[in-house]
Parts: sequence; C-alpha cells; structure tokens
Amino acid sequence: MLHMGGDRIDEAVAYAAGVLRAAADRDWGVKAGGLDWSCLDTAEHVAGVFTAYAGQLTGRATDGWVPFEAVFDEGTGPEGAIRSIEATGGILSAVVRTTPRGVRAYHPYPSGAADASGFAAMGVTEALLHTHDIARALGVDAEPPATLCEAVLAHLFPHVPPTPAGGTPWTTLLWATGRGDLPGRARLPHWRWHNSHALPAGDLSLREITPAAAADLAEGGTGGLTWLGGAPFGGTRAAAGSLFNKYVAGVHRPGWGVYALVRTADELAVGGMGFHGPPDDNGCVEVGYDLVEPARGNGYATTTLRALSAWALTHPEVQSLLALTTPENTASQKVATEAGFSRLPDRTPHRAYGLHRA
Repeated sequence: MLHMGGDRIDEAVAYAAGVLRAAADRDWGVKAGGLDWSCLDTAEHVAGVFTAYAGQLTGRATDGWVPFEAVFDEGTGPEGAIRSIEATGGILSAVVRTTPRGVRAYHPYPSGAADASGFAAMGVTEALLHTHDIARALGVDAEPPATLCEAVLAHLFPHVPPTPAGGTPWTTLLWATGRGDLPGRARLPHWRWHNSHALPAGDLSLREITPAAAADLAEGGTGGLTWLGGAPFGGTRAAAGSLFNKYVAGVHRPGWGVYALVRTADELAVGGMGFHGPPDDNGCVEVGYDLVEPARGNGYATTTLRALSAWALTHPEVQSLLALTTPENTASQKVATEAGFSRLPDRTPHRAYGLHRA
C-alpha cells in the first residue's frame, strides 16, 4: 500500500534538502518559478507550513488555525533555510507518528478537517512542489522519487486521472497542481487537493477510503485499519476493488466511494458502507453496506446508513438513494427500512428500497 506517514515526510525532506543544497551558492533572492515569492521566502513558507500542520495536530484545532507561525531570523541565508526545513520537517514527522488514530484537526478543504495521514500528505506535497519551484528558478534539474509522487496522488488527488502514456507520476503531479502539461490534457488554471471525509454517526465514524487504502483492501490487506475480528467482510473488499478500478480508469469521484465504519471508542473498523458511484442522470445514487460478524446486532449499520444518506442529500444533484438486497437477506432489508428507506418494486433478482428527497 502507498502508506502516508512520518517516513514519507522524512523521505520528502531528505530529497528537498539534497536538491536545495546543490543550489545553496546561488541567488535565493530571485523569484521562485511561477510564484511571487523569492526562493528564500518560498523556503520559509515550507518551514512555516510544516510547523503549522504539526501545531494543528498537537493543538487538536477544530475551528481554525492555531495562531502562531514560524519565520526565519533576520539574515538567514540558503543553508539556514535548508536546515530550518529539515528541523520543521522532523517536527511534523514526529507529530504524525505520535498522533492517535482518529484525531482530526482543522484544515479548510474540502470538509474542514484532516487526519494525520492527510497532514503528512499535504506536507509531502508542499516539500516536493516548492522544491521544484526553487530549483526551477535556480537552474537545477530535479525529479522526486516516483513512489512519493504516487503516494501523494493516491491520497490527495483521487479525482485526477492516472498517468497517461508518455507521462510519469511526477509530471502528473505537476499537471494536477497547475505546474505542467500532460499529453491530451488542458493545463489547469486552478486546482485543489482532497482530504478524505469523516462523517460522524453516533458512536461511529464513516471514514472515506482512499484509492491507496482501497488497493490494499482489495489485495487482502487491512487498508491501514484495525478490524474487529481481524479482517473486513468480503463485500467491503469487493467494493474497495471496484473503487480502485474506477480510480485507475479515471472515473472515481471523491466522496462517492467506500467508507470504513469505525467505532470511535476503540478505533476498530466494524464494516464498510458507501456508494456504487456518483449520482446518475436522474439524481439517484446506490448504496451498499456490510458488517463484520462480531459487530452485528448493535444497530451500527442503521445508524451509519442514516448518516451517510443525510450527507448524500445535502448535495443538490442527489434526488434519491437506492439499496438493493437479495430476497433472503432480511437483515439488510431491516437496516434499510429502519434507516428510512421504503420498499420499491423488485428489480429481479433483487429487492429494492429507496429514500427520496423530501
């Protein structure tokens, strides 16, 4: 799995420091490539972002940025800037490693919060891109490791189509952030990354599964989660495989994939739930769900289906939700009806249940 954590931050910082030291004897007062900042200002920004991300997680910020910043001392030169990036990158790496699973802190896009892996991915992205900006201005050629770029794309850019023929993960990341061209794709005037959603549902949380975690689940892994009973149910693995295939095909839409159902008291995953895809032309989105056997009978599926349905109906393009079950799966039918779905005419060989916008 394309794991995203402290080791990735360490790798990105080591790469950045190596590239930047090769240009430490040049004029860092010139503007960084494509930016209004000087190269020295850009390095200060990287160190400041590392510090801010660490502060968000350690401060458990929920409604805004912790009000402090890291700035260079007056007279700091290139070597001091590089050492500051190394030092603050180490702080973020340590914080990411020690932040308990399930902790989320404020970040504005897209849902107002990110977890430790999200802040790690954003930190890696900042290091790679701004090293590129500085190196470009100073005439240094550099390309980060492909695995780092792949990990960033799978965590923060699940909406970006995969690398086309003639491209690399690095050129795809540059295109995804408005810094480069790819064959057959128009250059992006604006861009955003995507931090995975976490939707509260009583004693549980629905955690959006990234393409990287989906690939691991489909191959028999845990998806970076600890599962009640040791492993997810088969339906979750199949849904994760479908999500990853859509990502590879370039048709995955973040938010409309698979969520892990996690018990917040002990951070154990107890099931999977999600959508078969984005809303269709009629505004209908199909849902599916399962629980590991030790978790059944506690109302978990009903509670989370209500929460996921409510989230879906906040989107104007959604007019209805659909759940299909086999005739003999009375437990799944009970979940649907208790979550507010009504029986619809059968769609052979399935029984159908629907929830419509009021």
